[in-house]
Order: sequence, then C-alpha cells, then structure tokens
Amino acid sequence: MNFTKITFTVLTLVLGVGITACSEKKPAEDNAAAPAASAAPAAQAASAPASAASAPSGPPVTVSTVKAESKDLAVNLRANGTVLPLSSVDVRSQTTSLVTKVHISDGQFVRAGDTLFSLDSRNEEANLAKAQAQLAKDQAVLQDTQRQLKRAQELLAQKFIAPSAVDTAQASVDSASATLLSDKAAIDAAKVSLSYTRIAAPLSGRAGAINVSAGSVVQANTTPLVTITQLDPIAVAFNLPQRNLADAIGALKDGGAKVSATLADNGGSFQGRLVFVDNGVDAASGTVRARAKFDNKAGKLWPGAYVEISQTINTLKDAVVVPQVALIQSARGTIVYVVEDGKAVLRPVKQVGGQNGEAAITGITAGDTVVVDGKQNLRPGSLVVERAKEPKTGASGPAAGTSGAASAAPAAAASRTTP
Repeated sequence: MNFTKITFTVLTLVLGVGITACSEKKPAEDNAAAPAASAAPAAQAASAPASAASAPSGPPVTVSTVKAESKDLAVNLRANGTVLPLSSVDVRSQTTSLVTKVHISDGQFVRAGDTLFSLDSRNEEANLAKAQAQLAKDQAVLQDTQRQLKRAQELLAQKFIAPSAVDTAQASVDSASATLLSDKAAIDAAKVSLSYTRIAAPLSGRAGAINVSAGSVVQANTTPLVTITQLDPIAVAFNLPQRNLADAIGALKDGGAKVSATLADNGGSFQGRLVFVDNGVDAASGTVRARAKFDNKAGKLWPGAYVEISQTINTLKDAVVVPQVALIQSARGTIVYVVEDGKAVLRPVKQVGGQNGEAAITGITAGDTVVVDGKQNLRPGSLVVERAKEPKTGASGPAAGTSGAASAAPAAAASRTTP
C-alpha cells in the first residue's frame, strides 16, 4: 500500500517537471524564430537595391535609327532676291525740235541702233550745206595761195623779188590751210547736229510707254521720250550673310558660283552665275549686296519681280551626315543619341552645314547608329529597342517576328527588375 503511494508520487513529480520544461522551451523557440523571420525581409531589402542598381531604370524605349554616312554635302544659301535689268535708259532728245515721226510702238523689242524717232532736220541740213560750201570756197583760196607761192619762189631764184615776198606768200598758204581745217570742223559739227534729229536705240531691249507723238515739240535733254530696258541677260540682286563673304569672293575668281532663281507660284527656275559682290558690309544688317546674271531669252524674269535665290557656296568633303531630325537642341548645345550595346548614349555634336533635311556634324563617326524617332523618351543609359520596319509586299513573316521580339523584350526586362 505504501509502495503504491510512493510510485504515484514519483510519477506526479516527473510529469510536473516535464510540463515545466516544455513550457519554458516553447517561448525560447518562439523568441529564436522571431528574429529569424524578421531577418528574412531585411535580407530581401538588402538584396533589392543591388538588383535595382544593376538593372536599367524603366522599360526599353522603342526607337527608329539610321546609320551616319560619310559623303560630300553641298552647302546652299537661300535668300530673297529682286530682278533688276543690267541696263535701263531714259531716251531724251539732245536738241530742241519737232517730232516728225515715231518709228516704234509701246512695248516693242528693239535692237541697238534701230531708229526710234525722227525730228525736224531742215535747219541742221541747211547748216551742213552752208559749212560744205564754205569749205569749197576756202579750198579754192588755198589753191590760189599755193600757186602764188610757187611763182614767188621762181622769181626769187631769178633774183627778181626779195625773200620777204616769198615769206608773205608762204604765210598766205598756211592761213588758207588753217581756214580749211576750220571749215572741216564746222562740217563735222553740222553733221553731229543733224544726227540728233535721228534718235536711235542705245541698247537692245524692250521699249516702255511712248511719251510723245508726231508733231510734239521736245526740249533738249528734258523731255523723256521712252525708256529702253535690257531684259536678256538680266540680273537678280540679293544679300549675302557676312559669314559667307569669303566663300562668295572665292567663287568670283572661278567665274562665279552657280545661282538658282525660282519664281513664286511655280513660275519656273533659272540658272545663273554670281557676278558681283559689294565692297562693304552693311553694319545694320550684317549682309553684303550681291548680284547674279541670268540668261532670259524667254523673257520670264521681269524687272521688279521677287525670286527665291539658292546658291551653292561650299561643298563639305567626306562630311558625317545624319538626318536633321536626329539633332536635339538642349541647354548644353546640340546633341544626338547613339545606340551602343542596346543602350542610348548621349553625344554632343556641332552642326557645320545642312541641306535638304540633312545635317553635316562633328562629334560622331560614320557608321554610328543614331536615333531619329523616339529620342524624346530617352535618357542616357536607357535600353532601346529598334522599331519594326514597315512590312513590304510578301514580307509579313519577318515583320511579325520582329514585332514579337520587340514585345517580348519589355516582358523580359520587367522580369529582371522584379526583386
């Protein structure tokens, strides 16, 4: 009986000690597990920045690119010009007289030397006849004095007269010869006056409106009869920027640079050459006056008309050329984005010329892949994906494959950036 009580007491003590040990062990395990659980997010948080730093910011940007080319690029200058005649003359009478006949009509094309007007010439013809008669008279006097001189010389040889008589005869001959020269000059003057009664065209060109008619009295060097304007060849005046002055002067030494003039409203384009550069720069505008000459046989270039001038002032040899739209104007200057290893790289460049949507630049080399479209979404180091080319006839398969690859790339990049 006592043995049974002792055994029961021992079992009770053992169970109590076991329960106490279990209760103390469980909190310790819970406390150990808690730091382990909190350490896992910390480890993940520590590993997240490392993965974010290694991956590019944001998804890839879809862009269009071209290869930079090396070629010769013509540098053209564009300006507005005004058509001017090379010569324009207001025809006036050089003598006061009466218009007897008008030989041309308004707007007629004339050649140099053609008769335009005839004036009353009766007075000039009479003066010419009088001068010619006086010449004939003085010629007879000269011949008489020459005969007298000859007889005087014969008598002097026979010693019938004094030497002074021969000298007097010689003076008479010299005087008659001088009078003869005066008469010839008077005839020439009369002929000049007579020539004024025939008004001829001083140059070839187009006549303007005729201001007189037959029977009109014109005053010497006062009344404008008509204006003759030369139309072929013709000139175009325009202004050159000061920075292009050296190129223009150099072109003049080689016969003048080629110049193209285009009329508004599809009026046609004409080819000419630079023939004149002014000897001073306009301080107000920073430009230099220039003039080009054009053939105008068809008469389409008319004085006073406005034209657009295009002149090749220089040719850049072996220049690196990209589309003009690839250039970005930033606060630090002109830049472009170049694709290297699938990433966008910013390159500062300098434009040295441009023509027809193309720009010659320095700062990159021929063969570099330059971003043309989509550059507004780029940042240095951005991942880029080439935009799918527009499919051609019978080439839908490759285009679809390219599109699929482009759509798969963002998904792959997104999976890489997930912590």
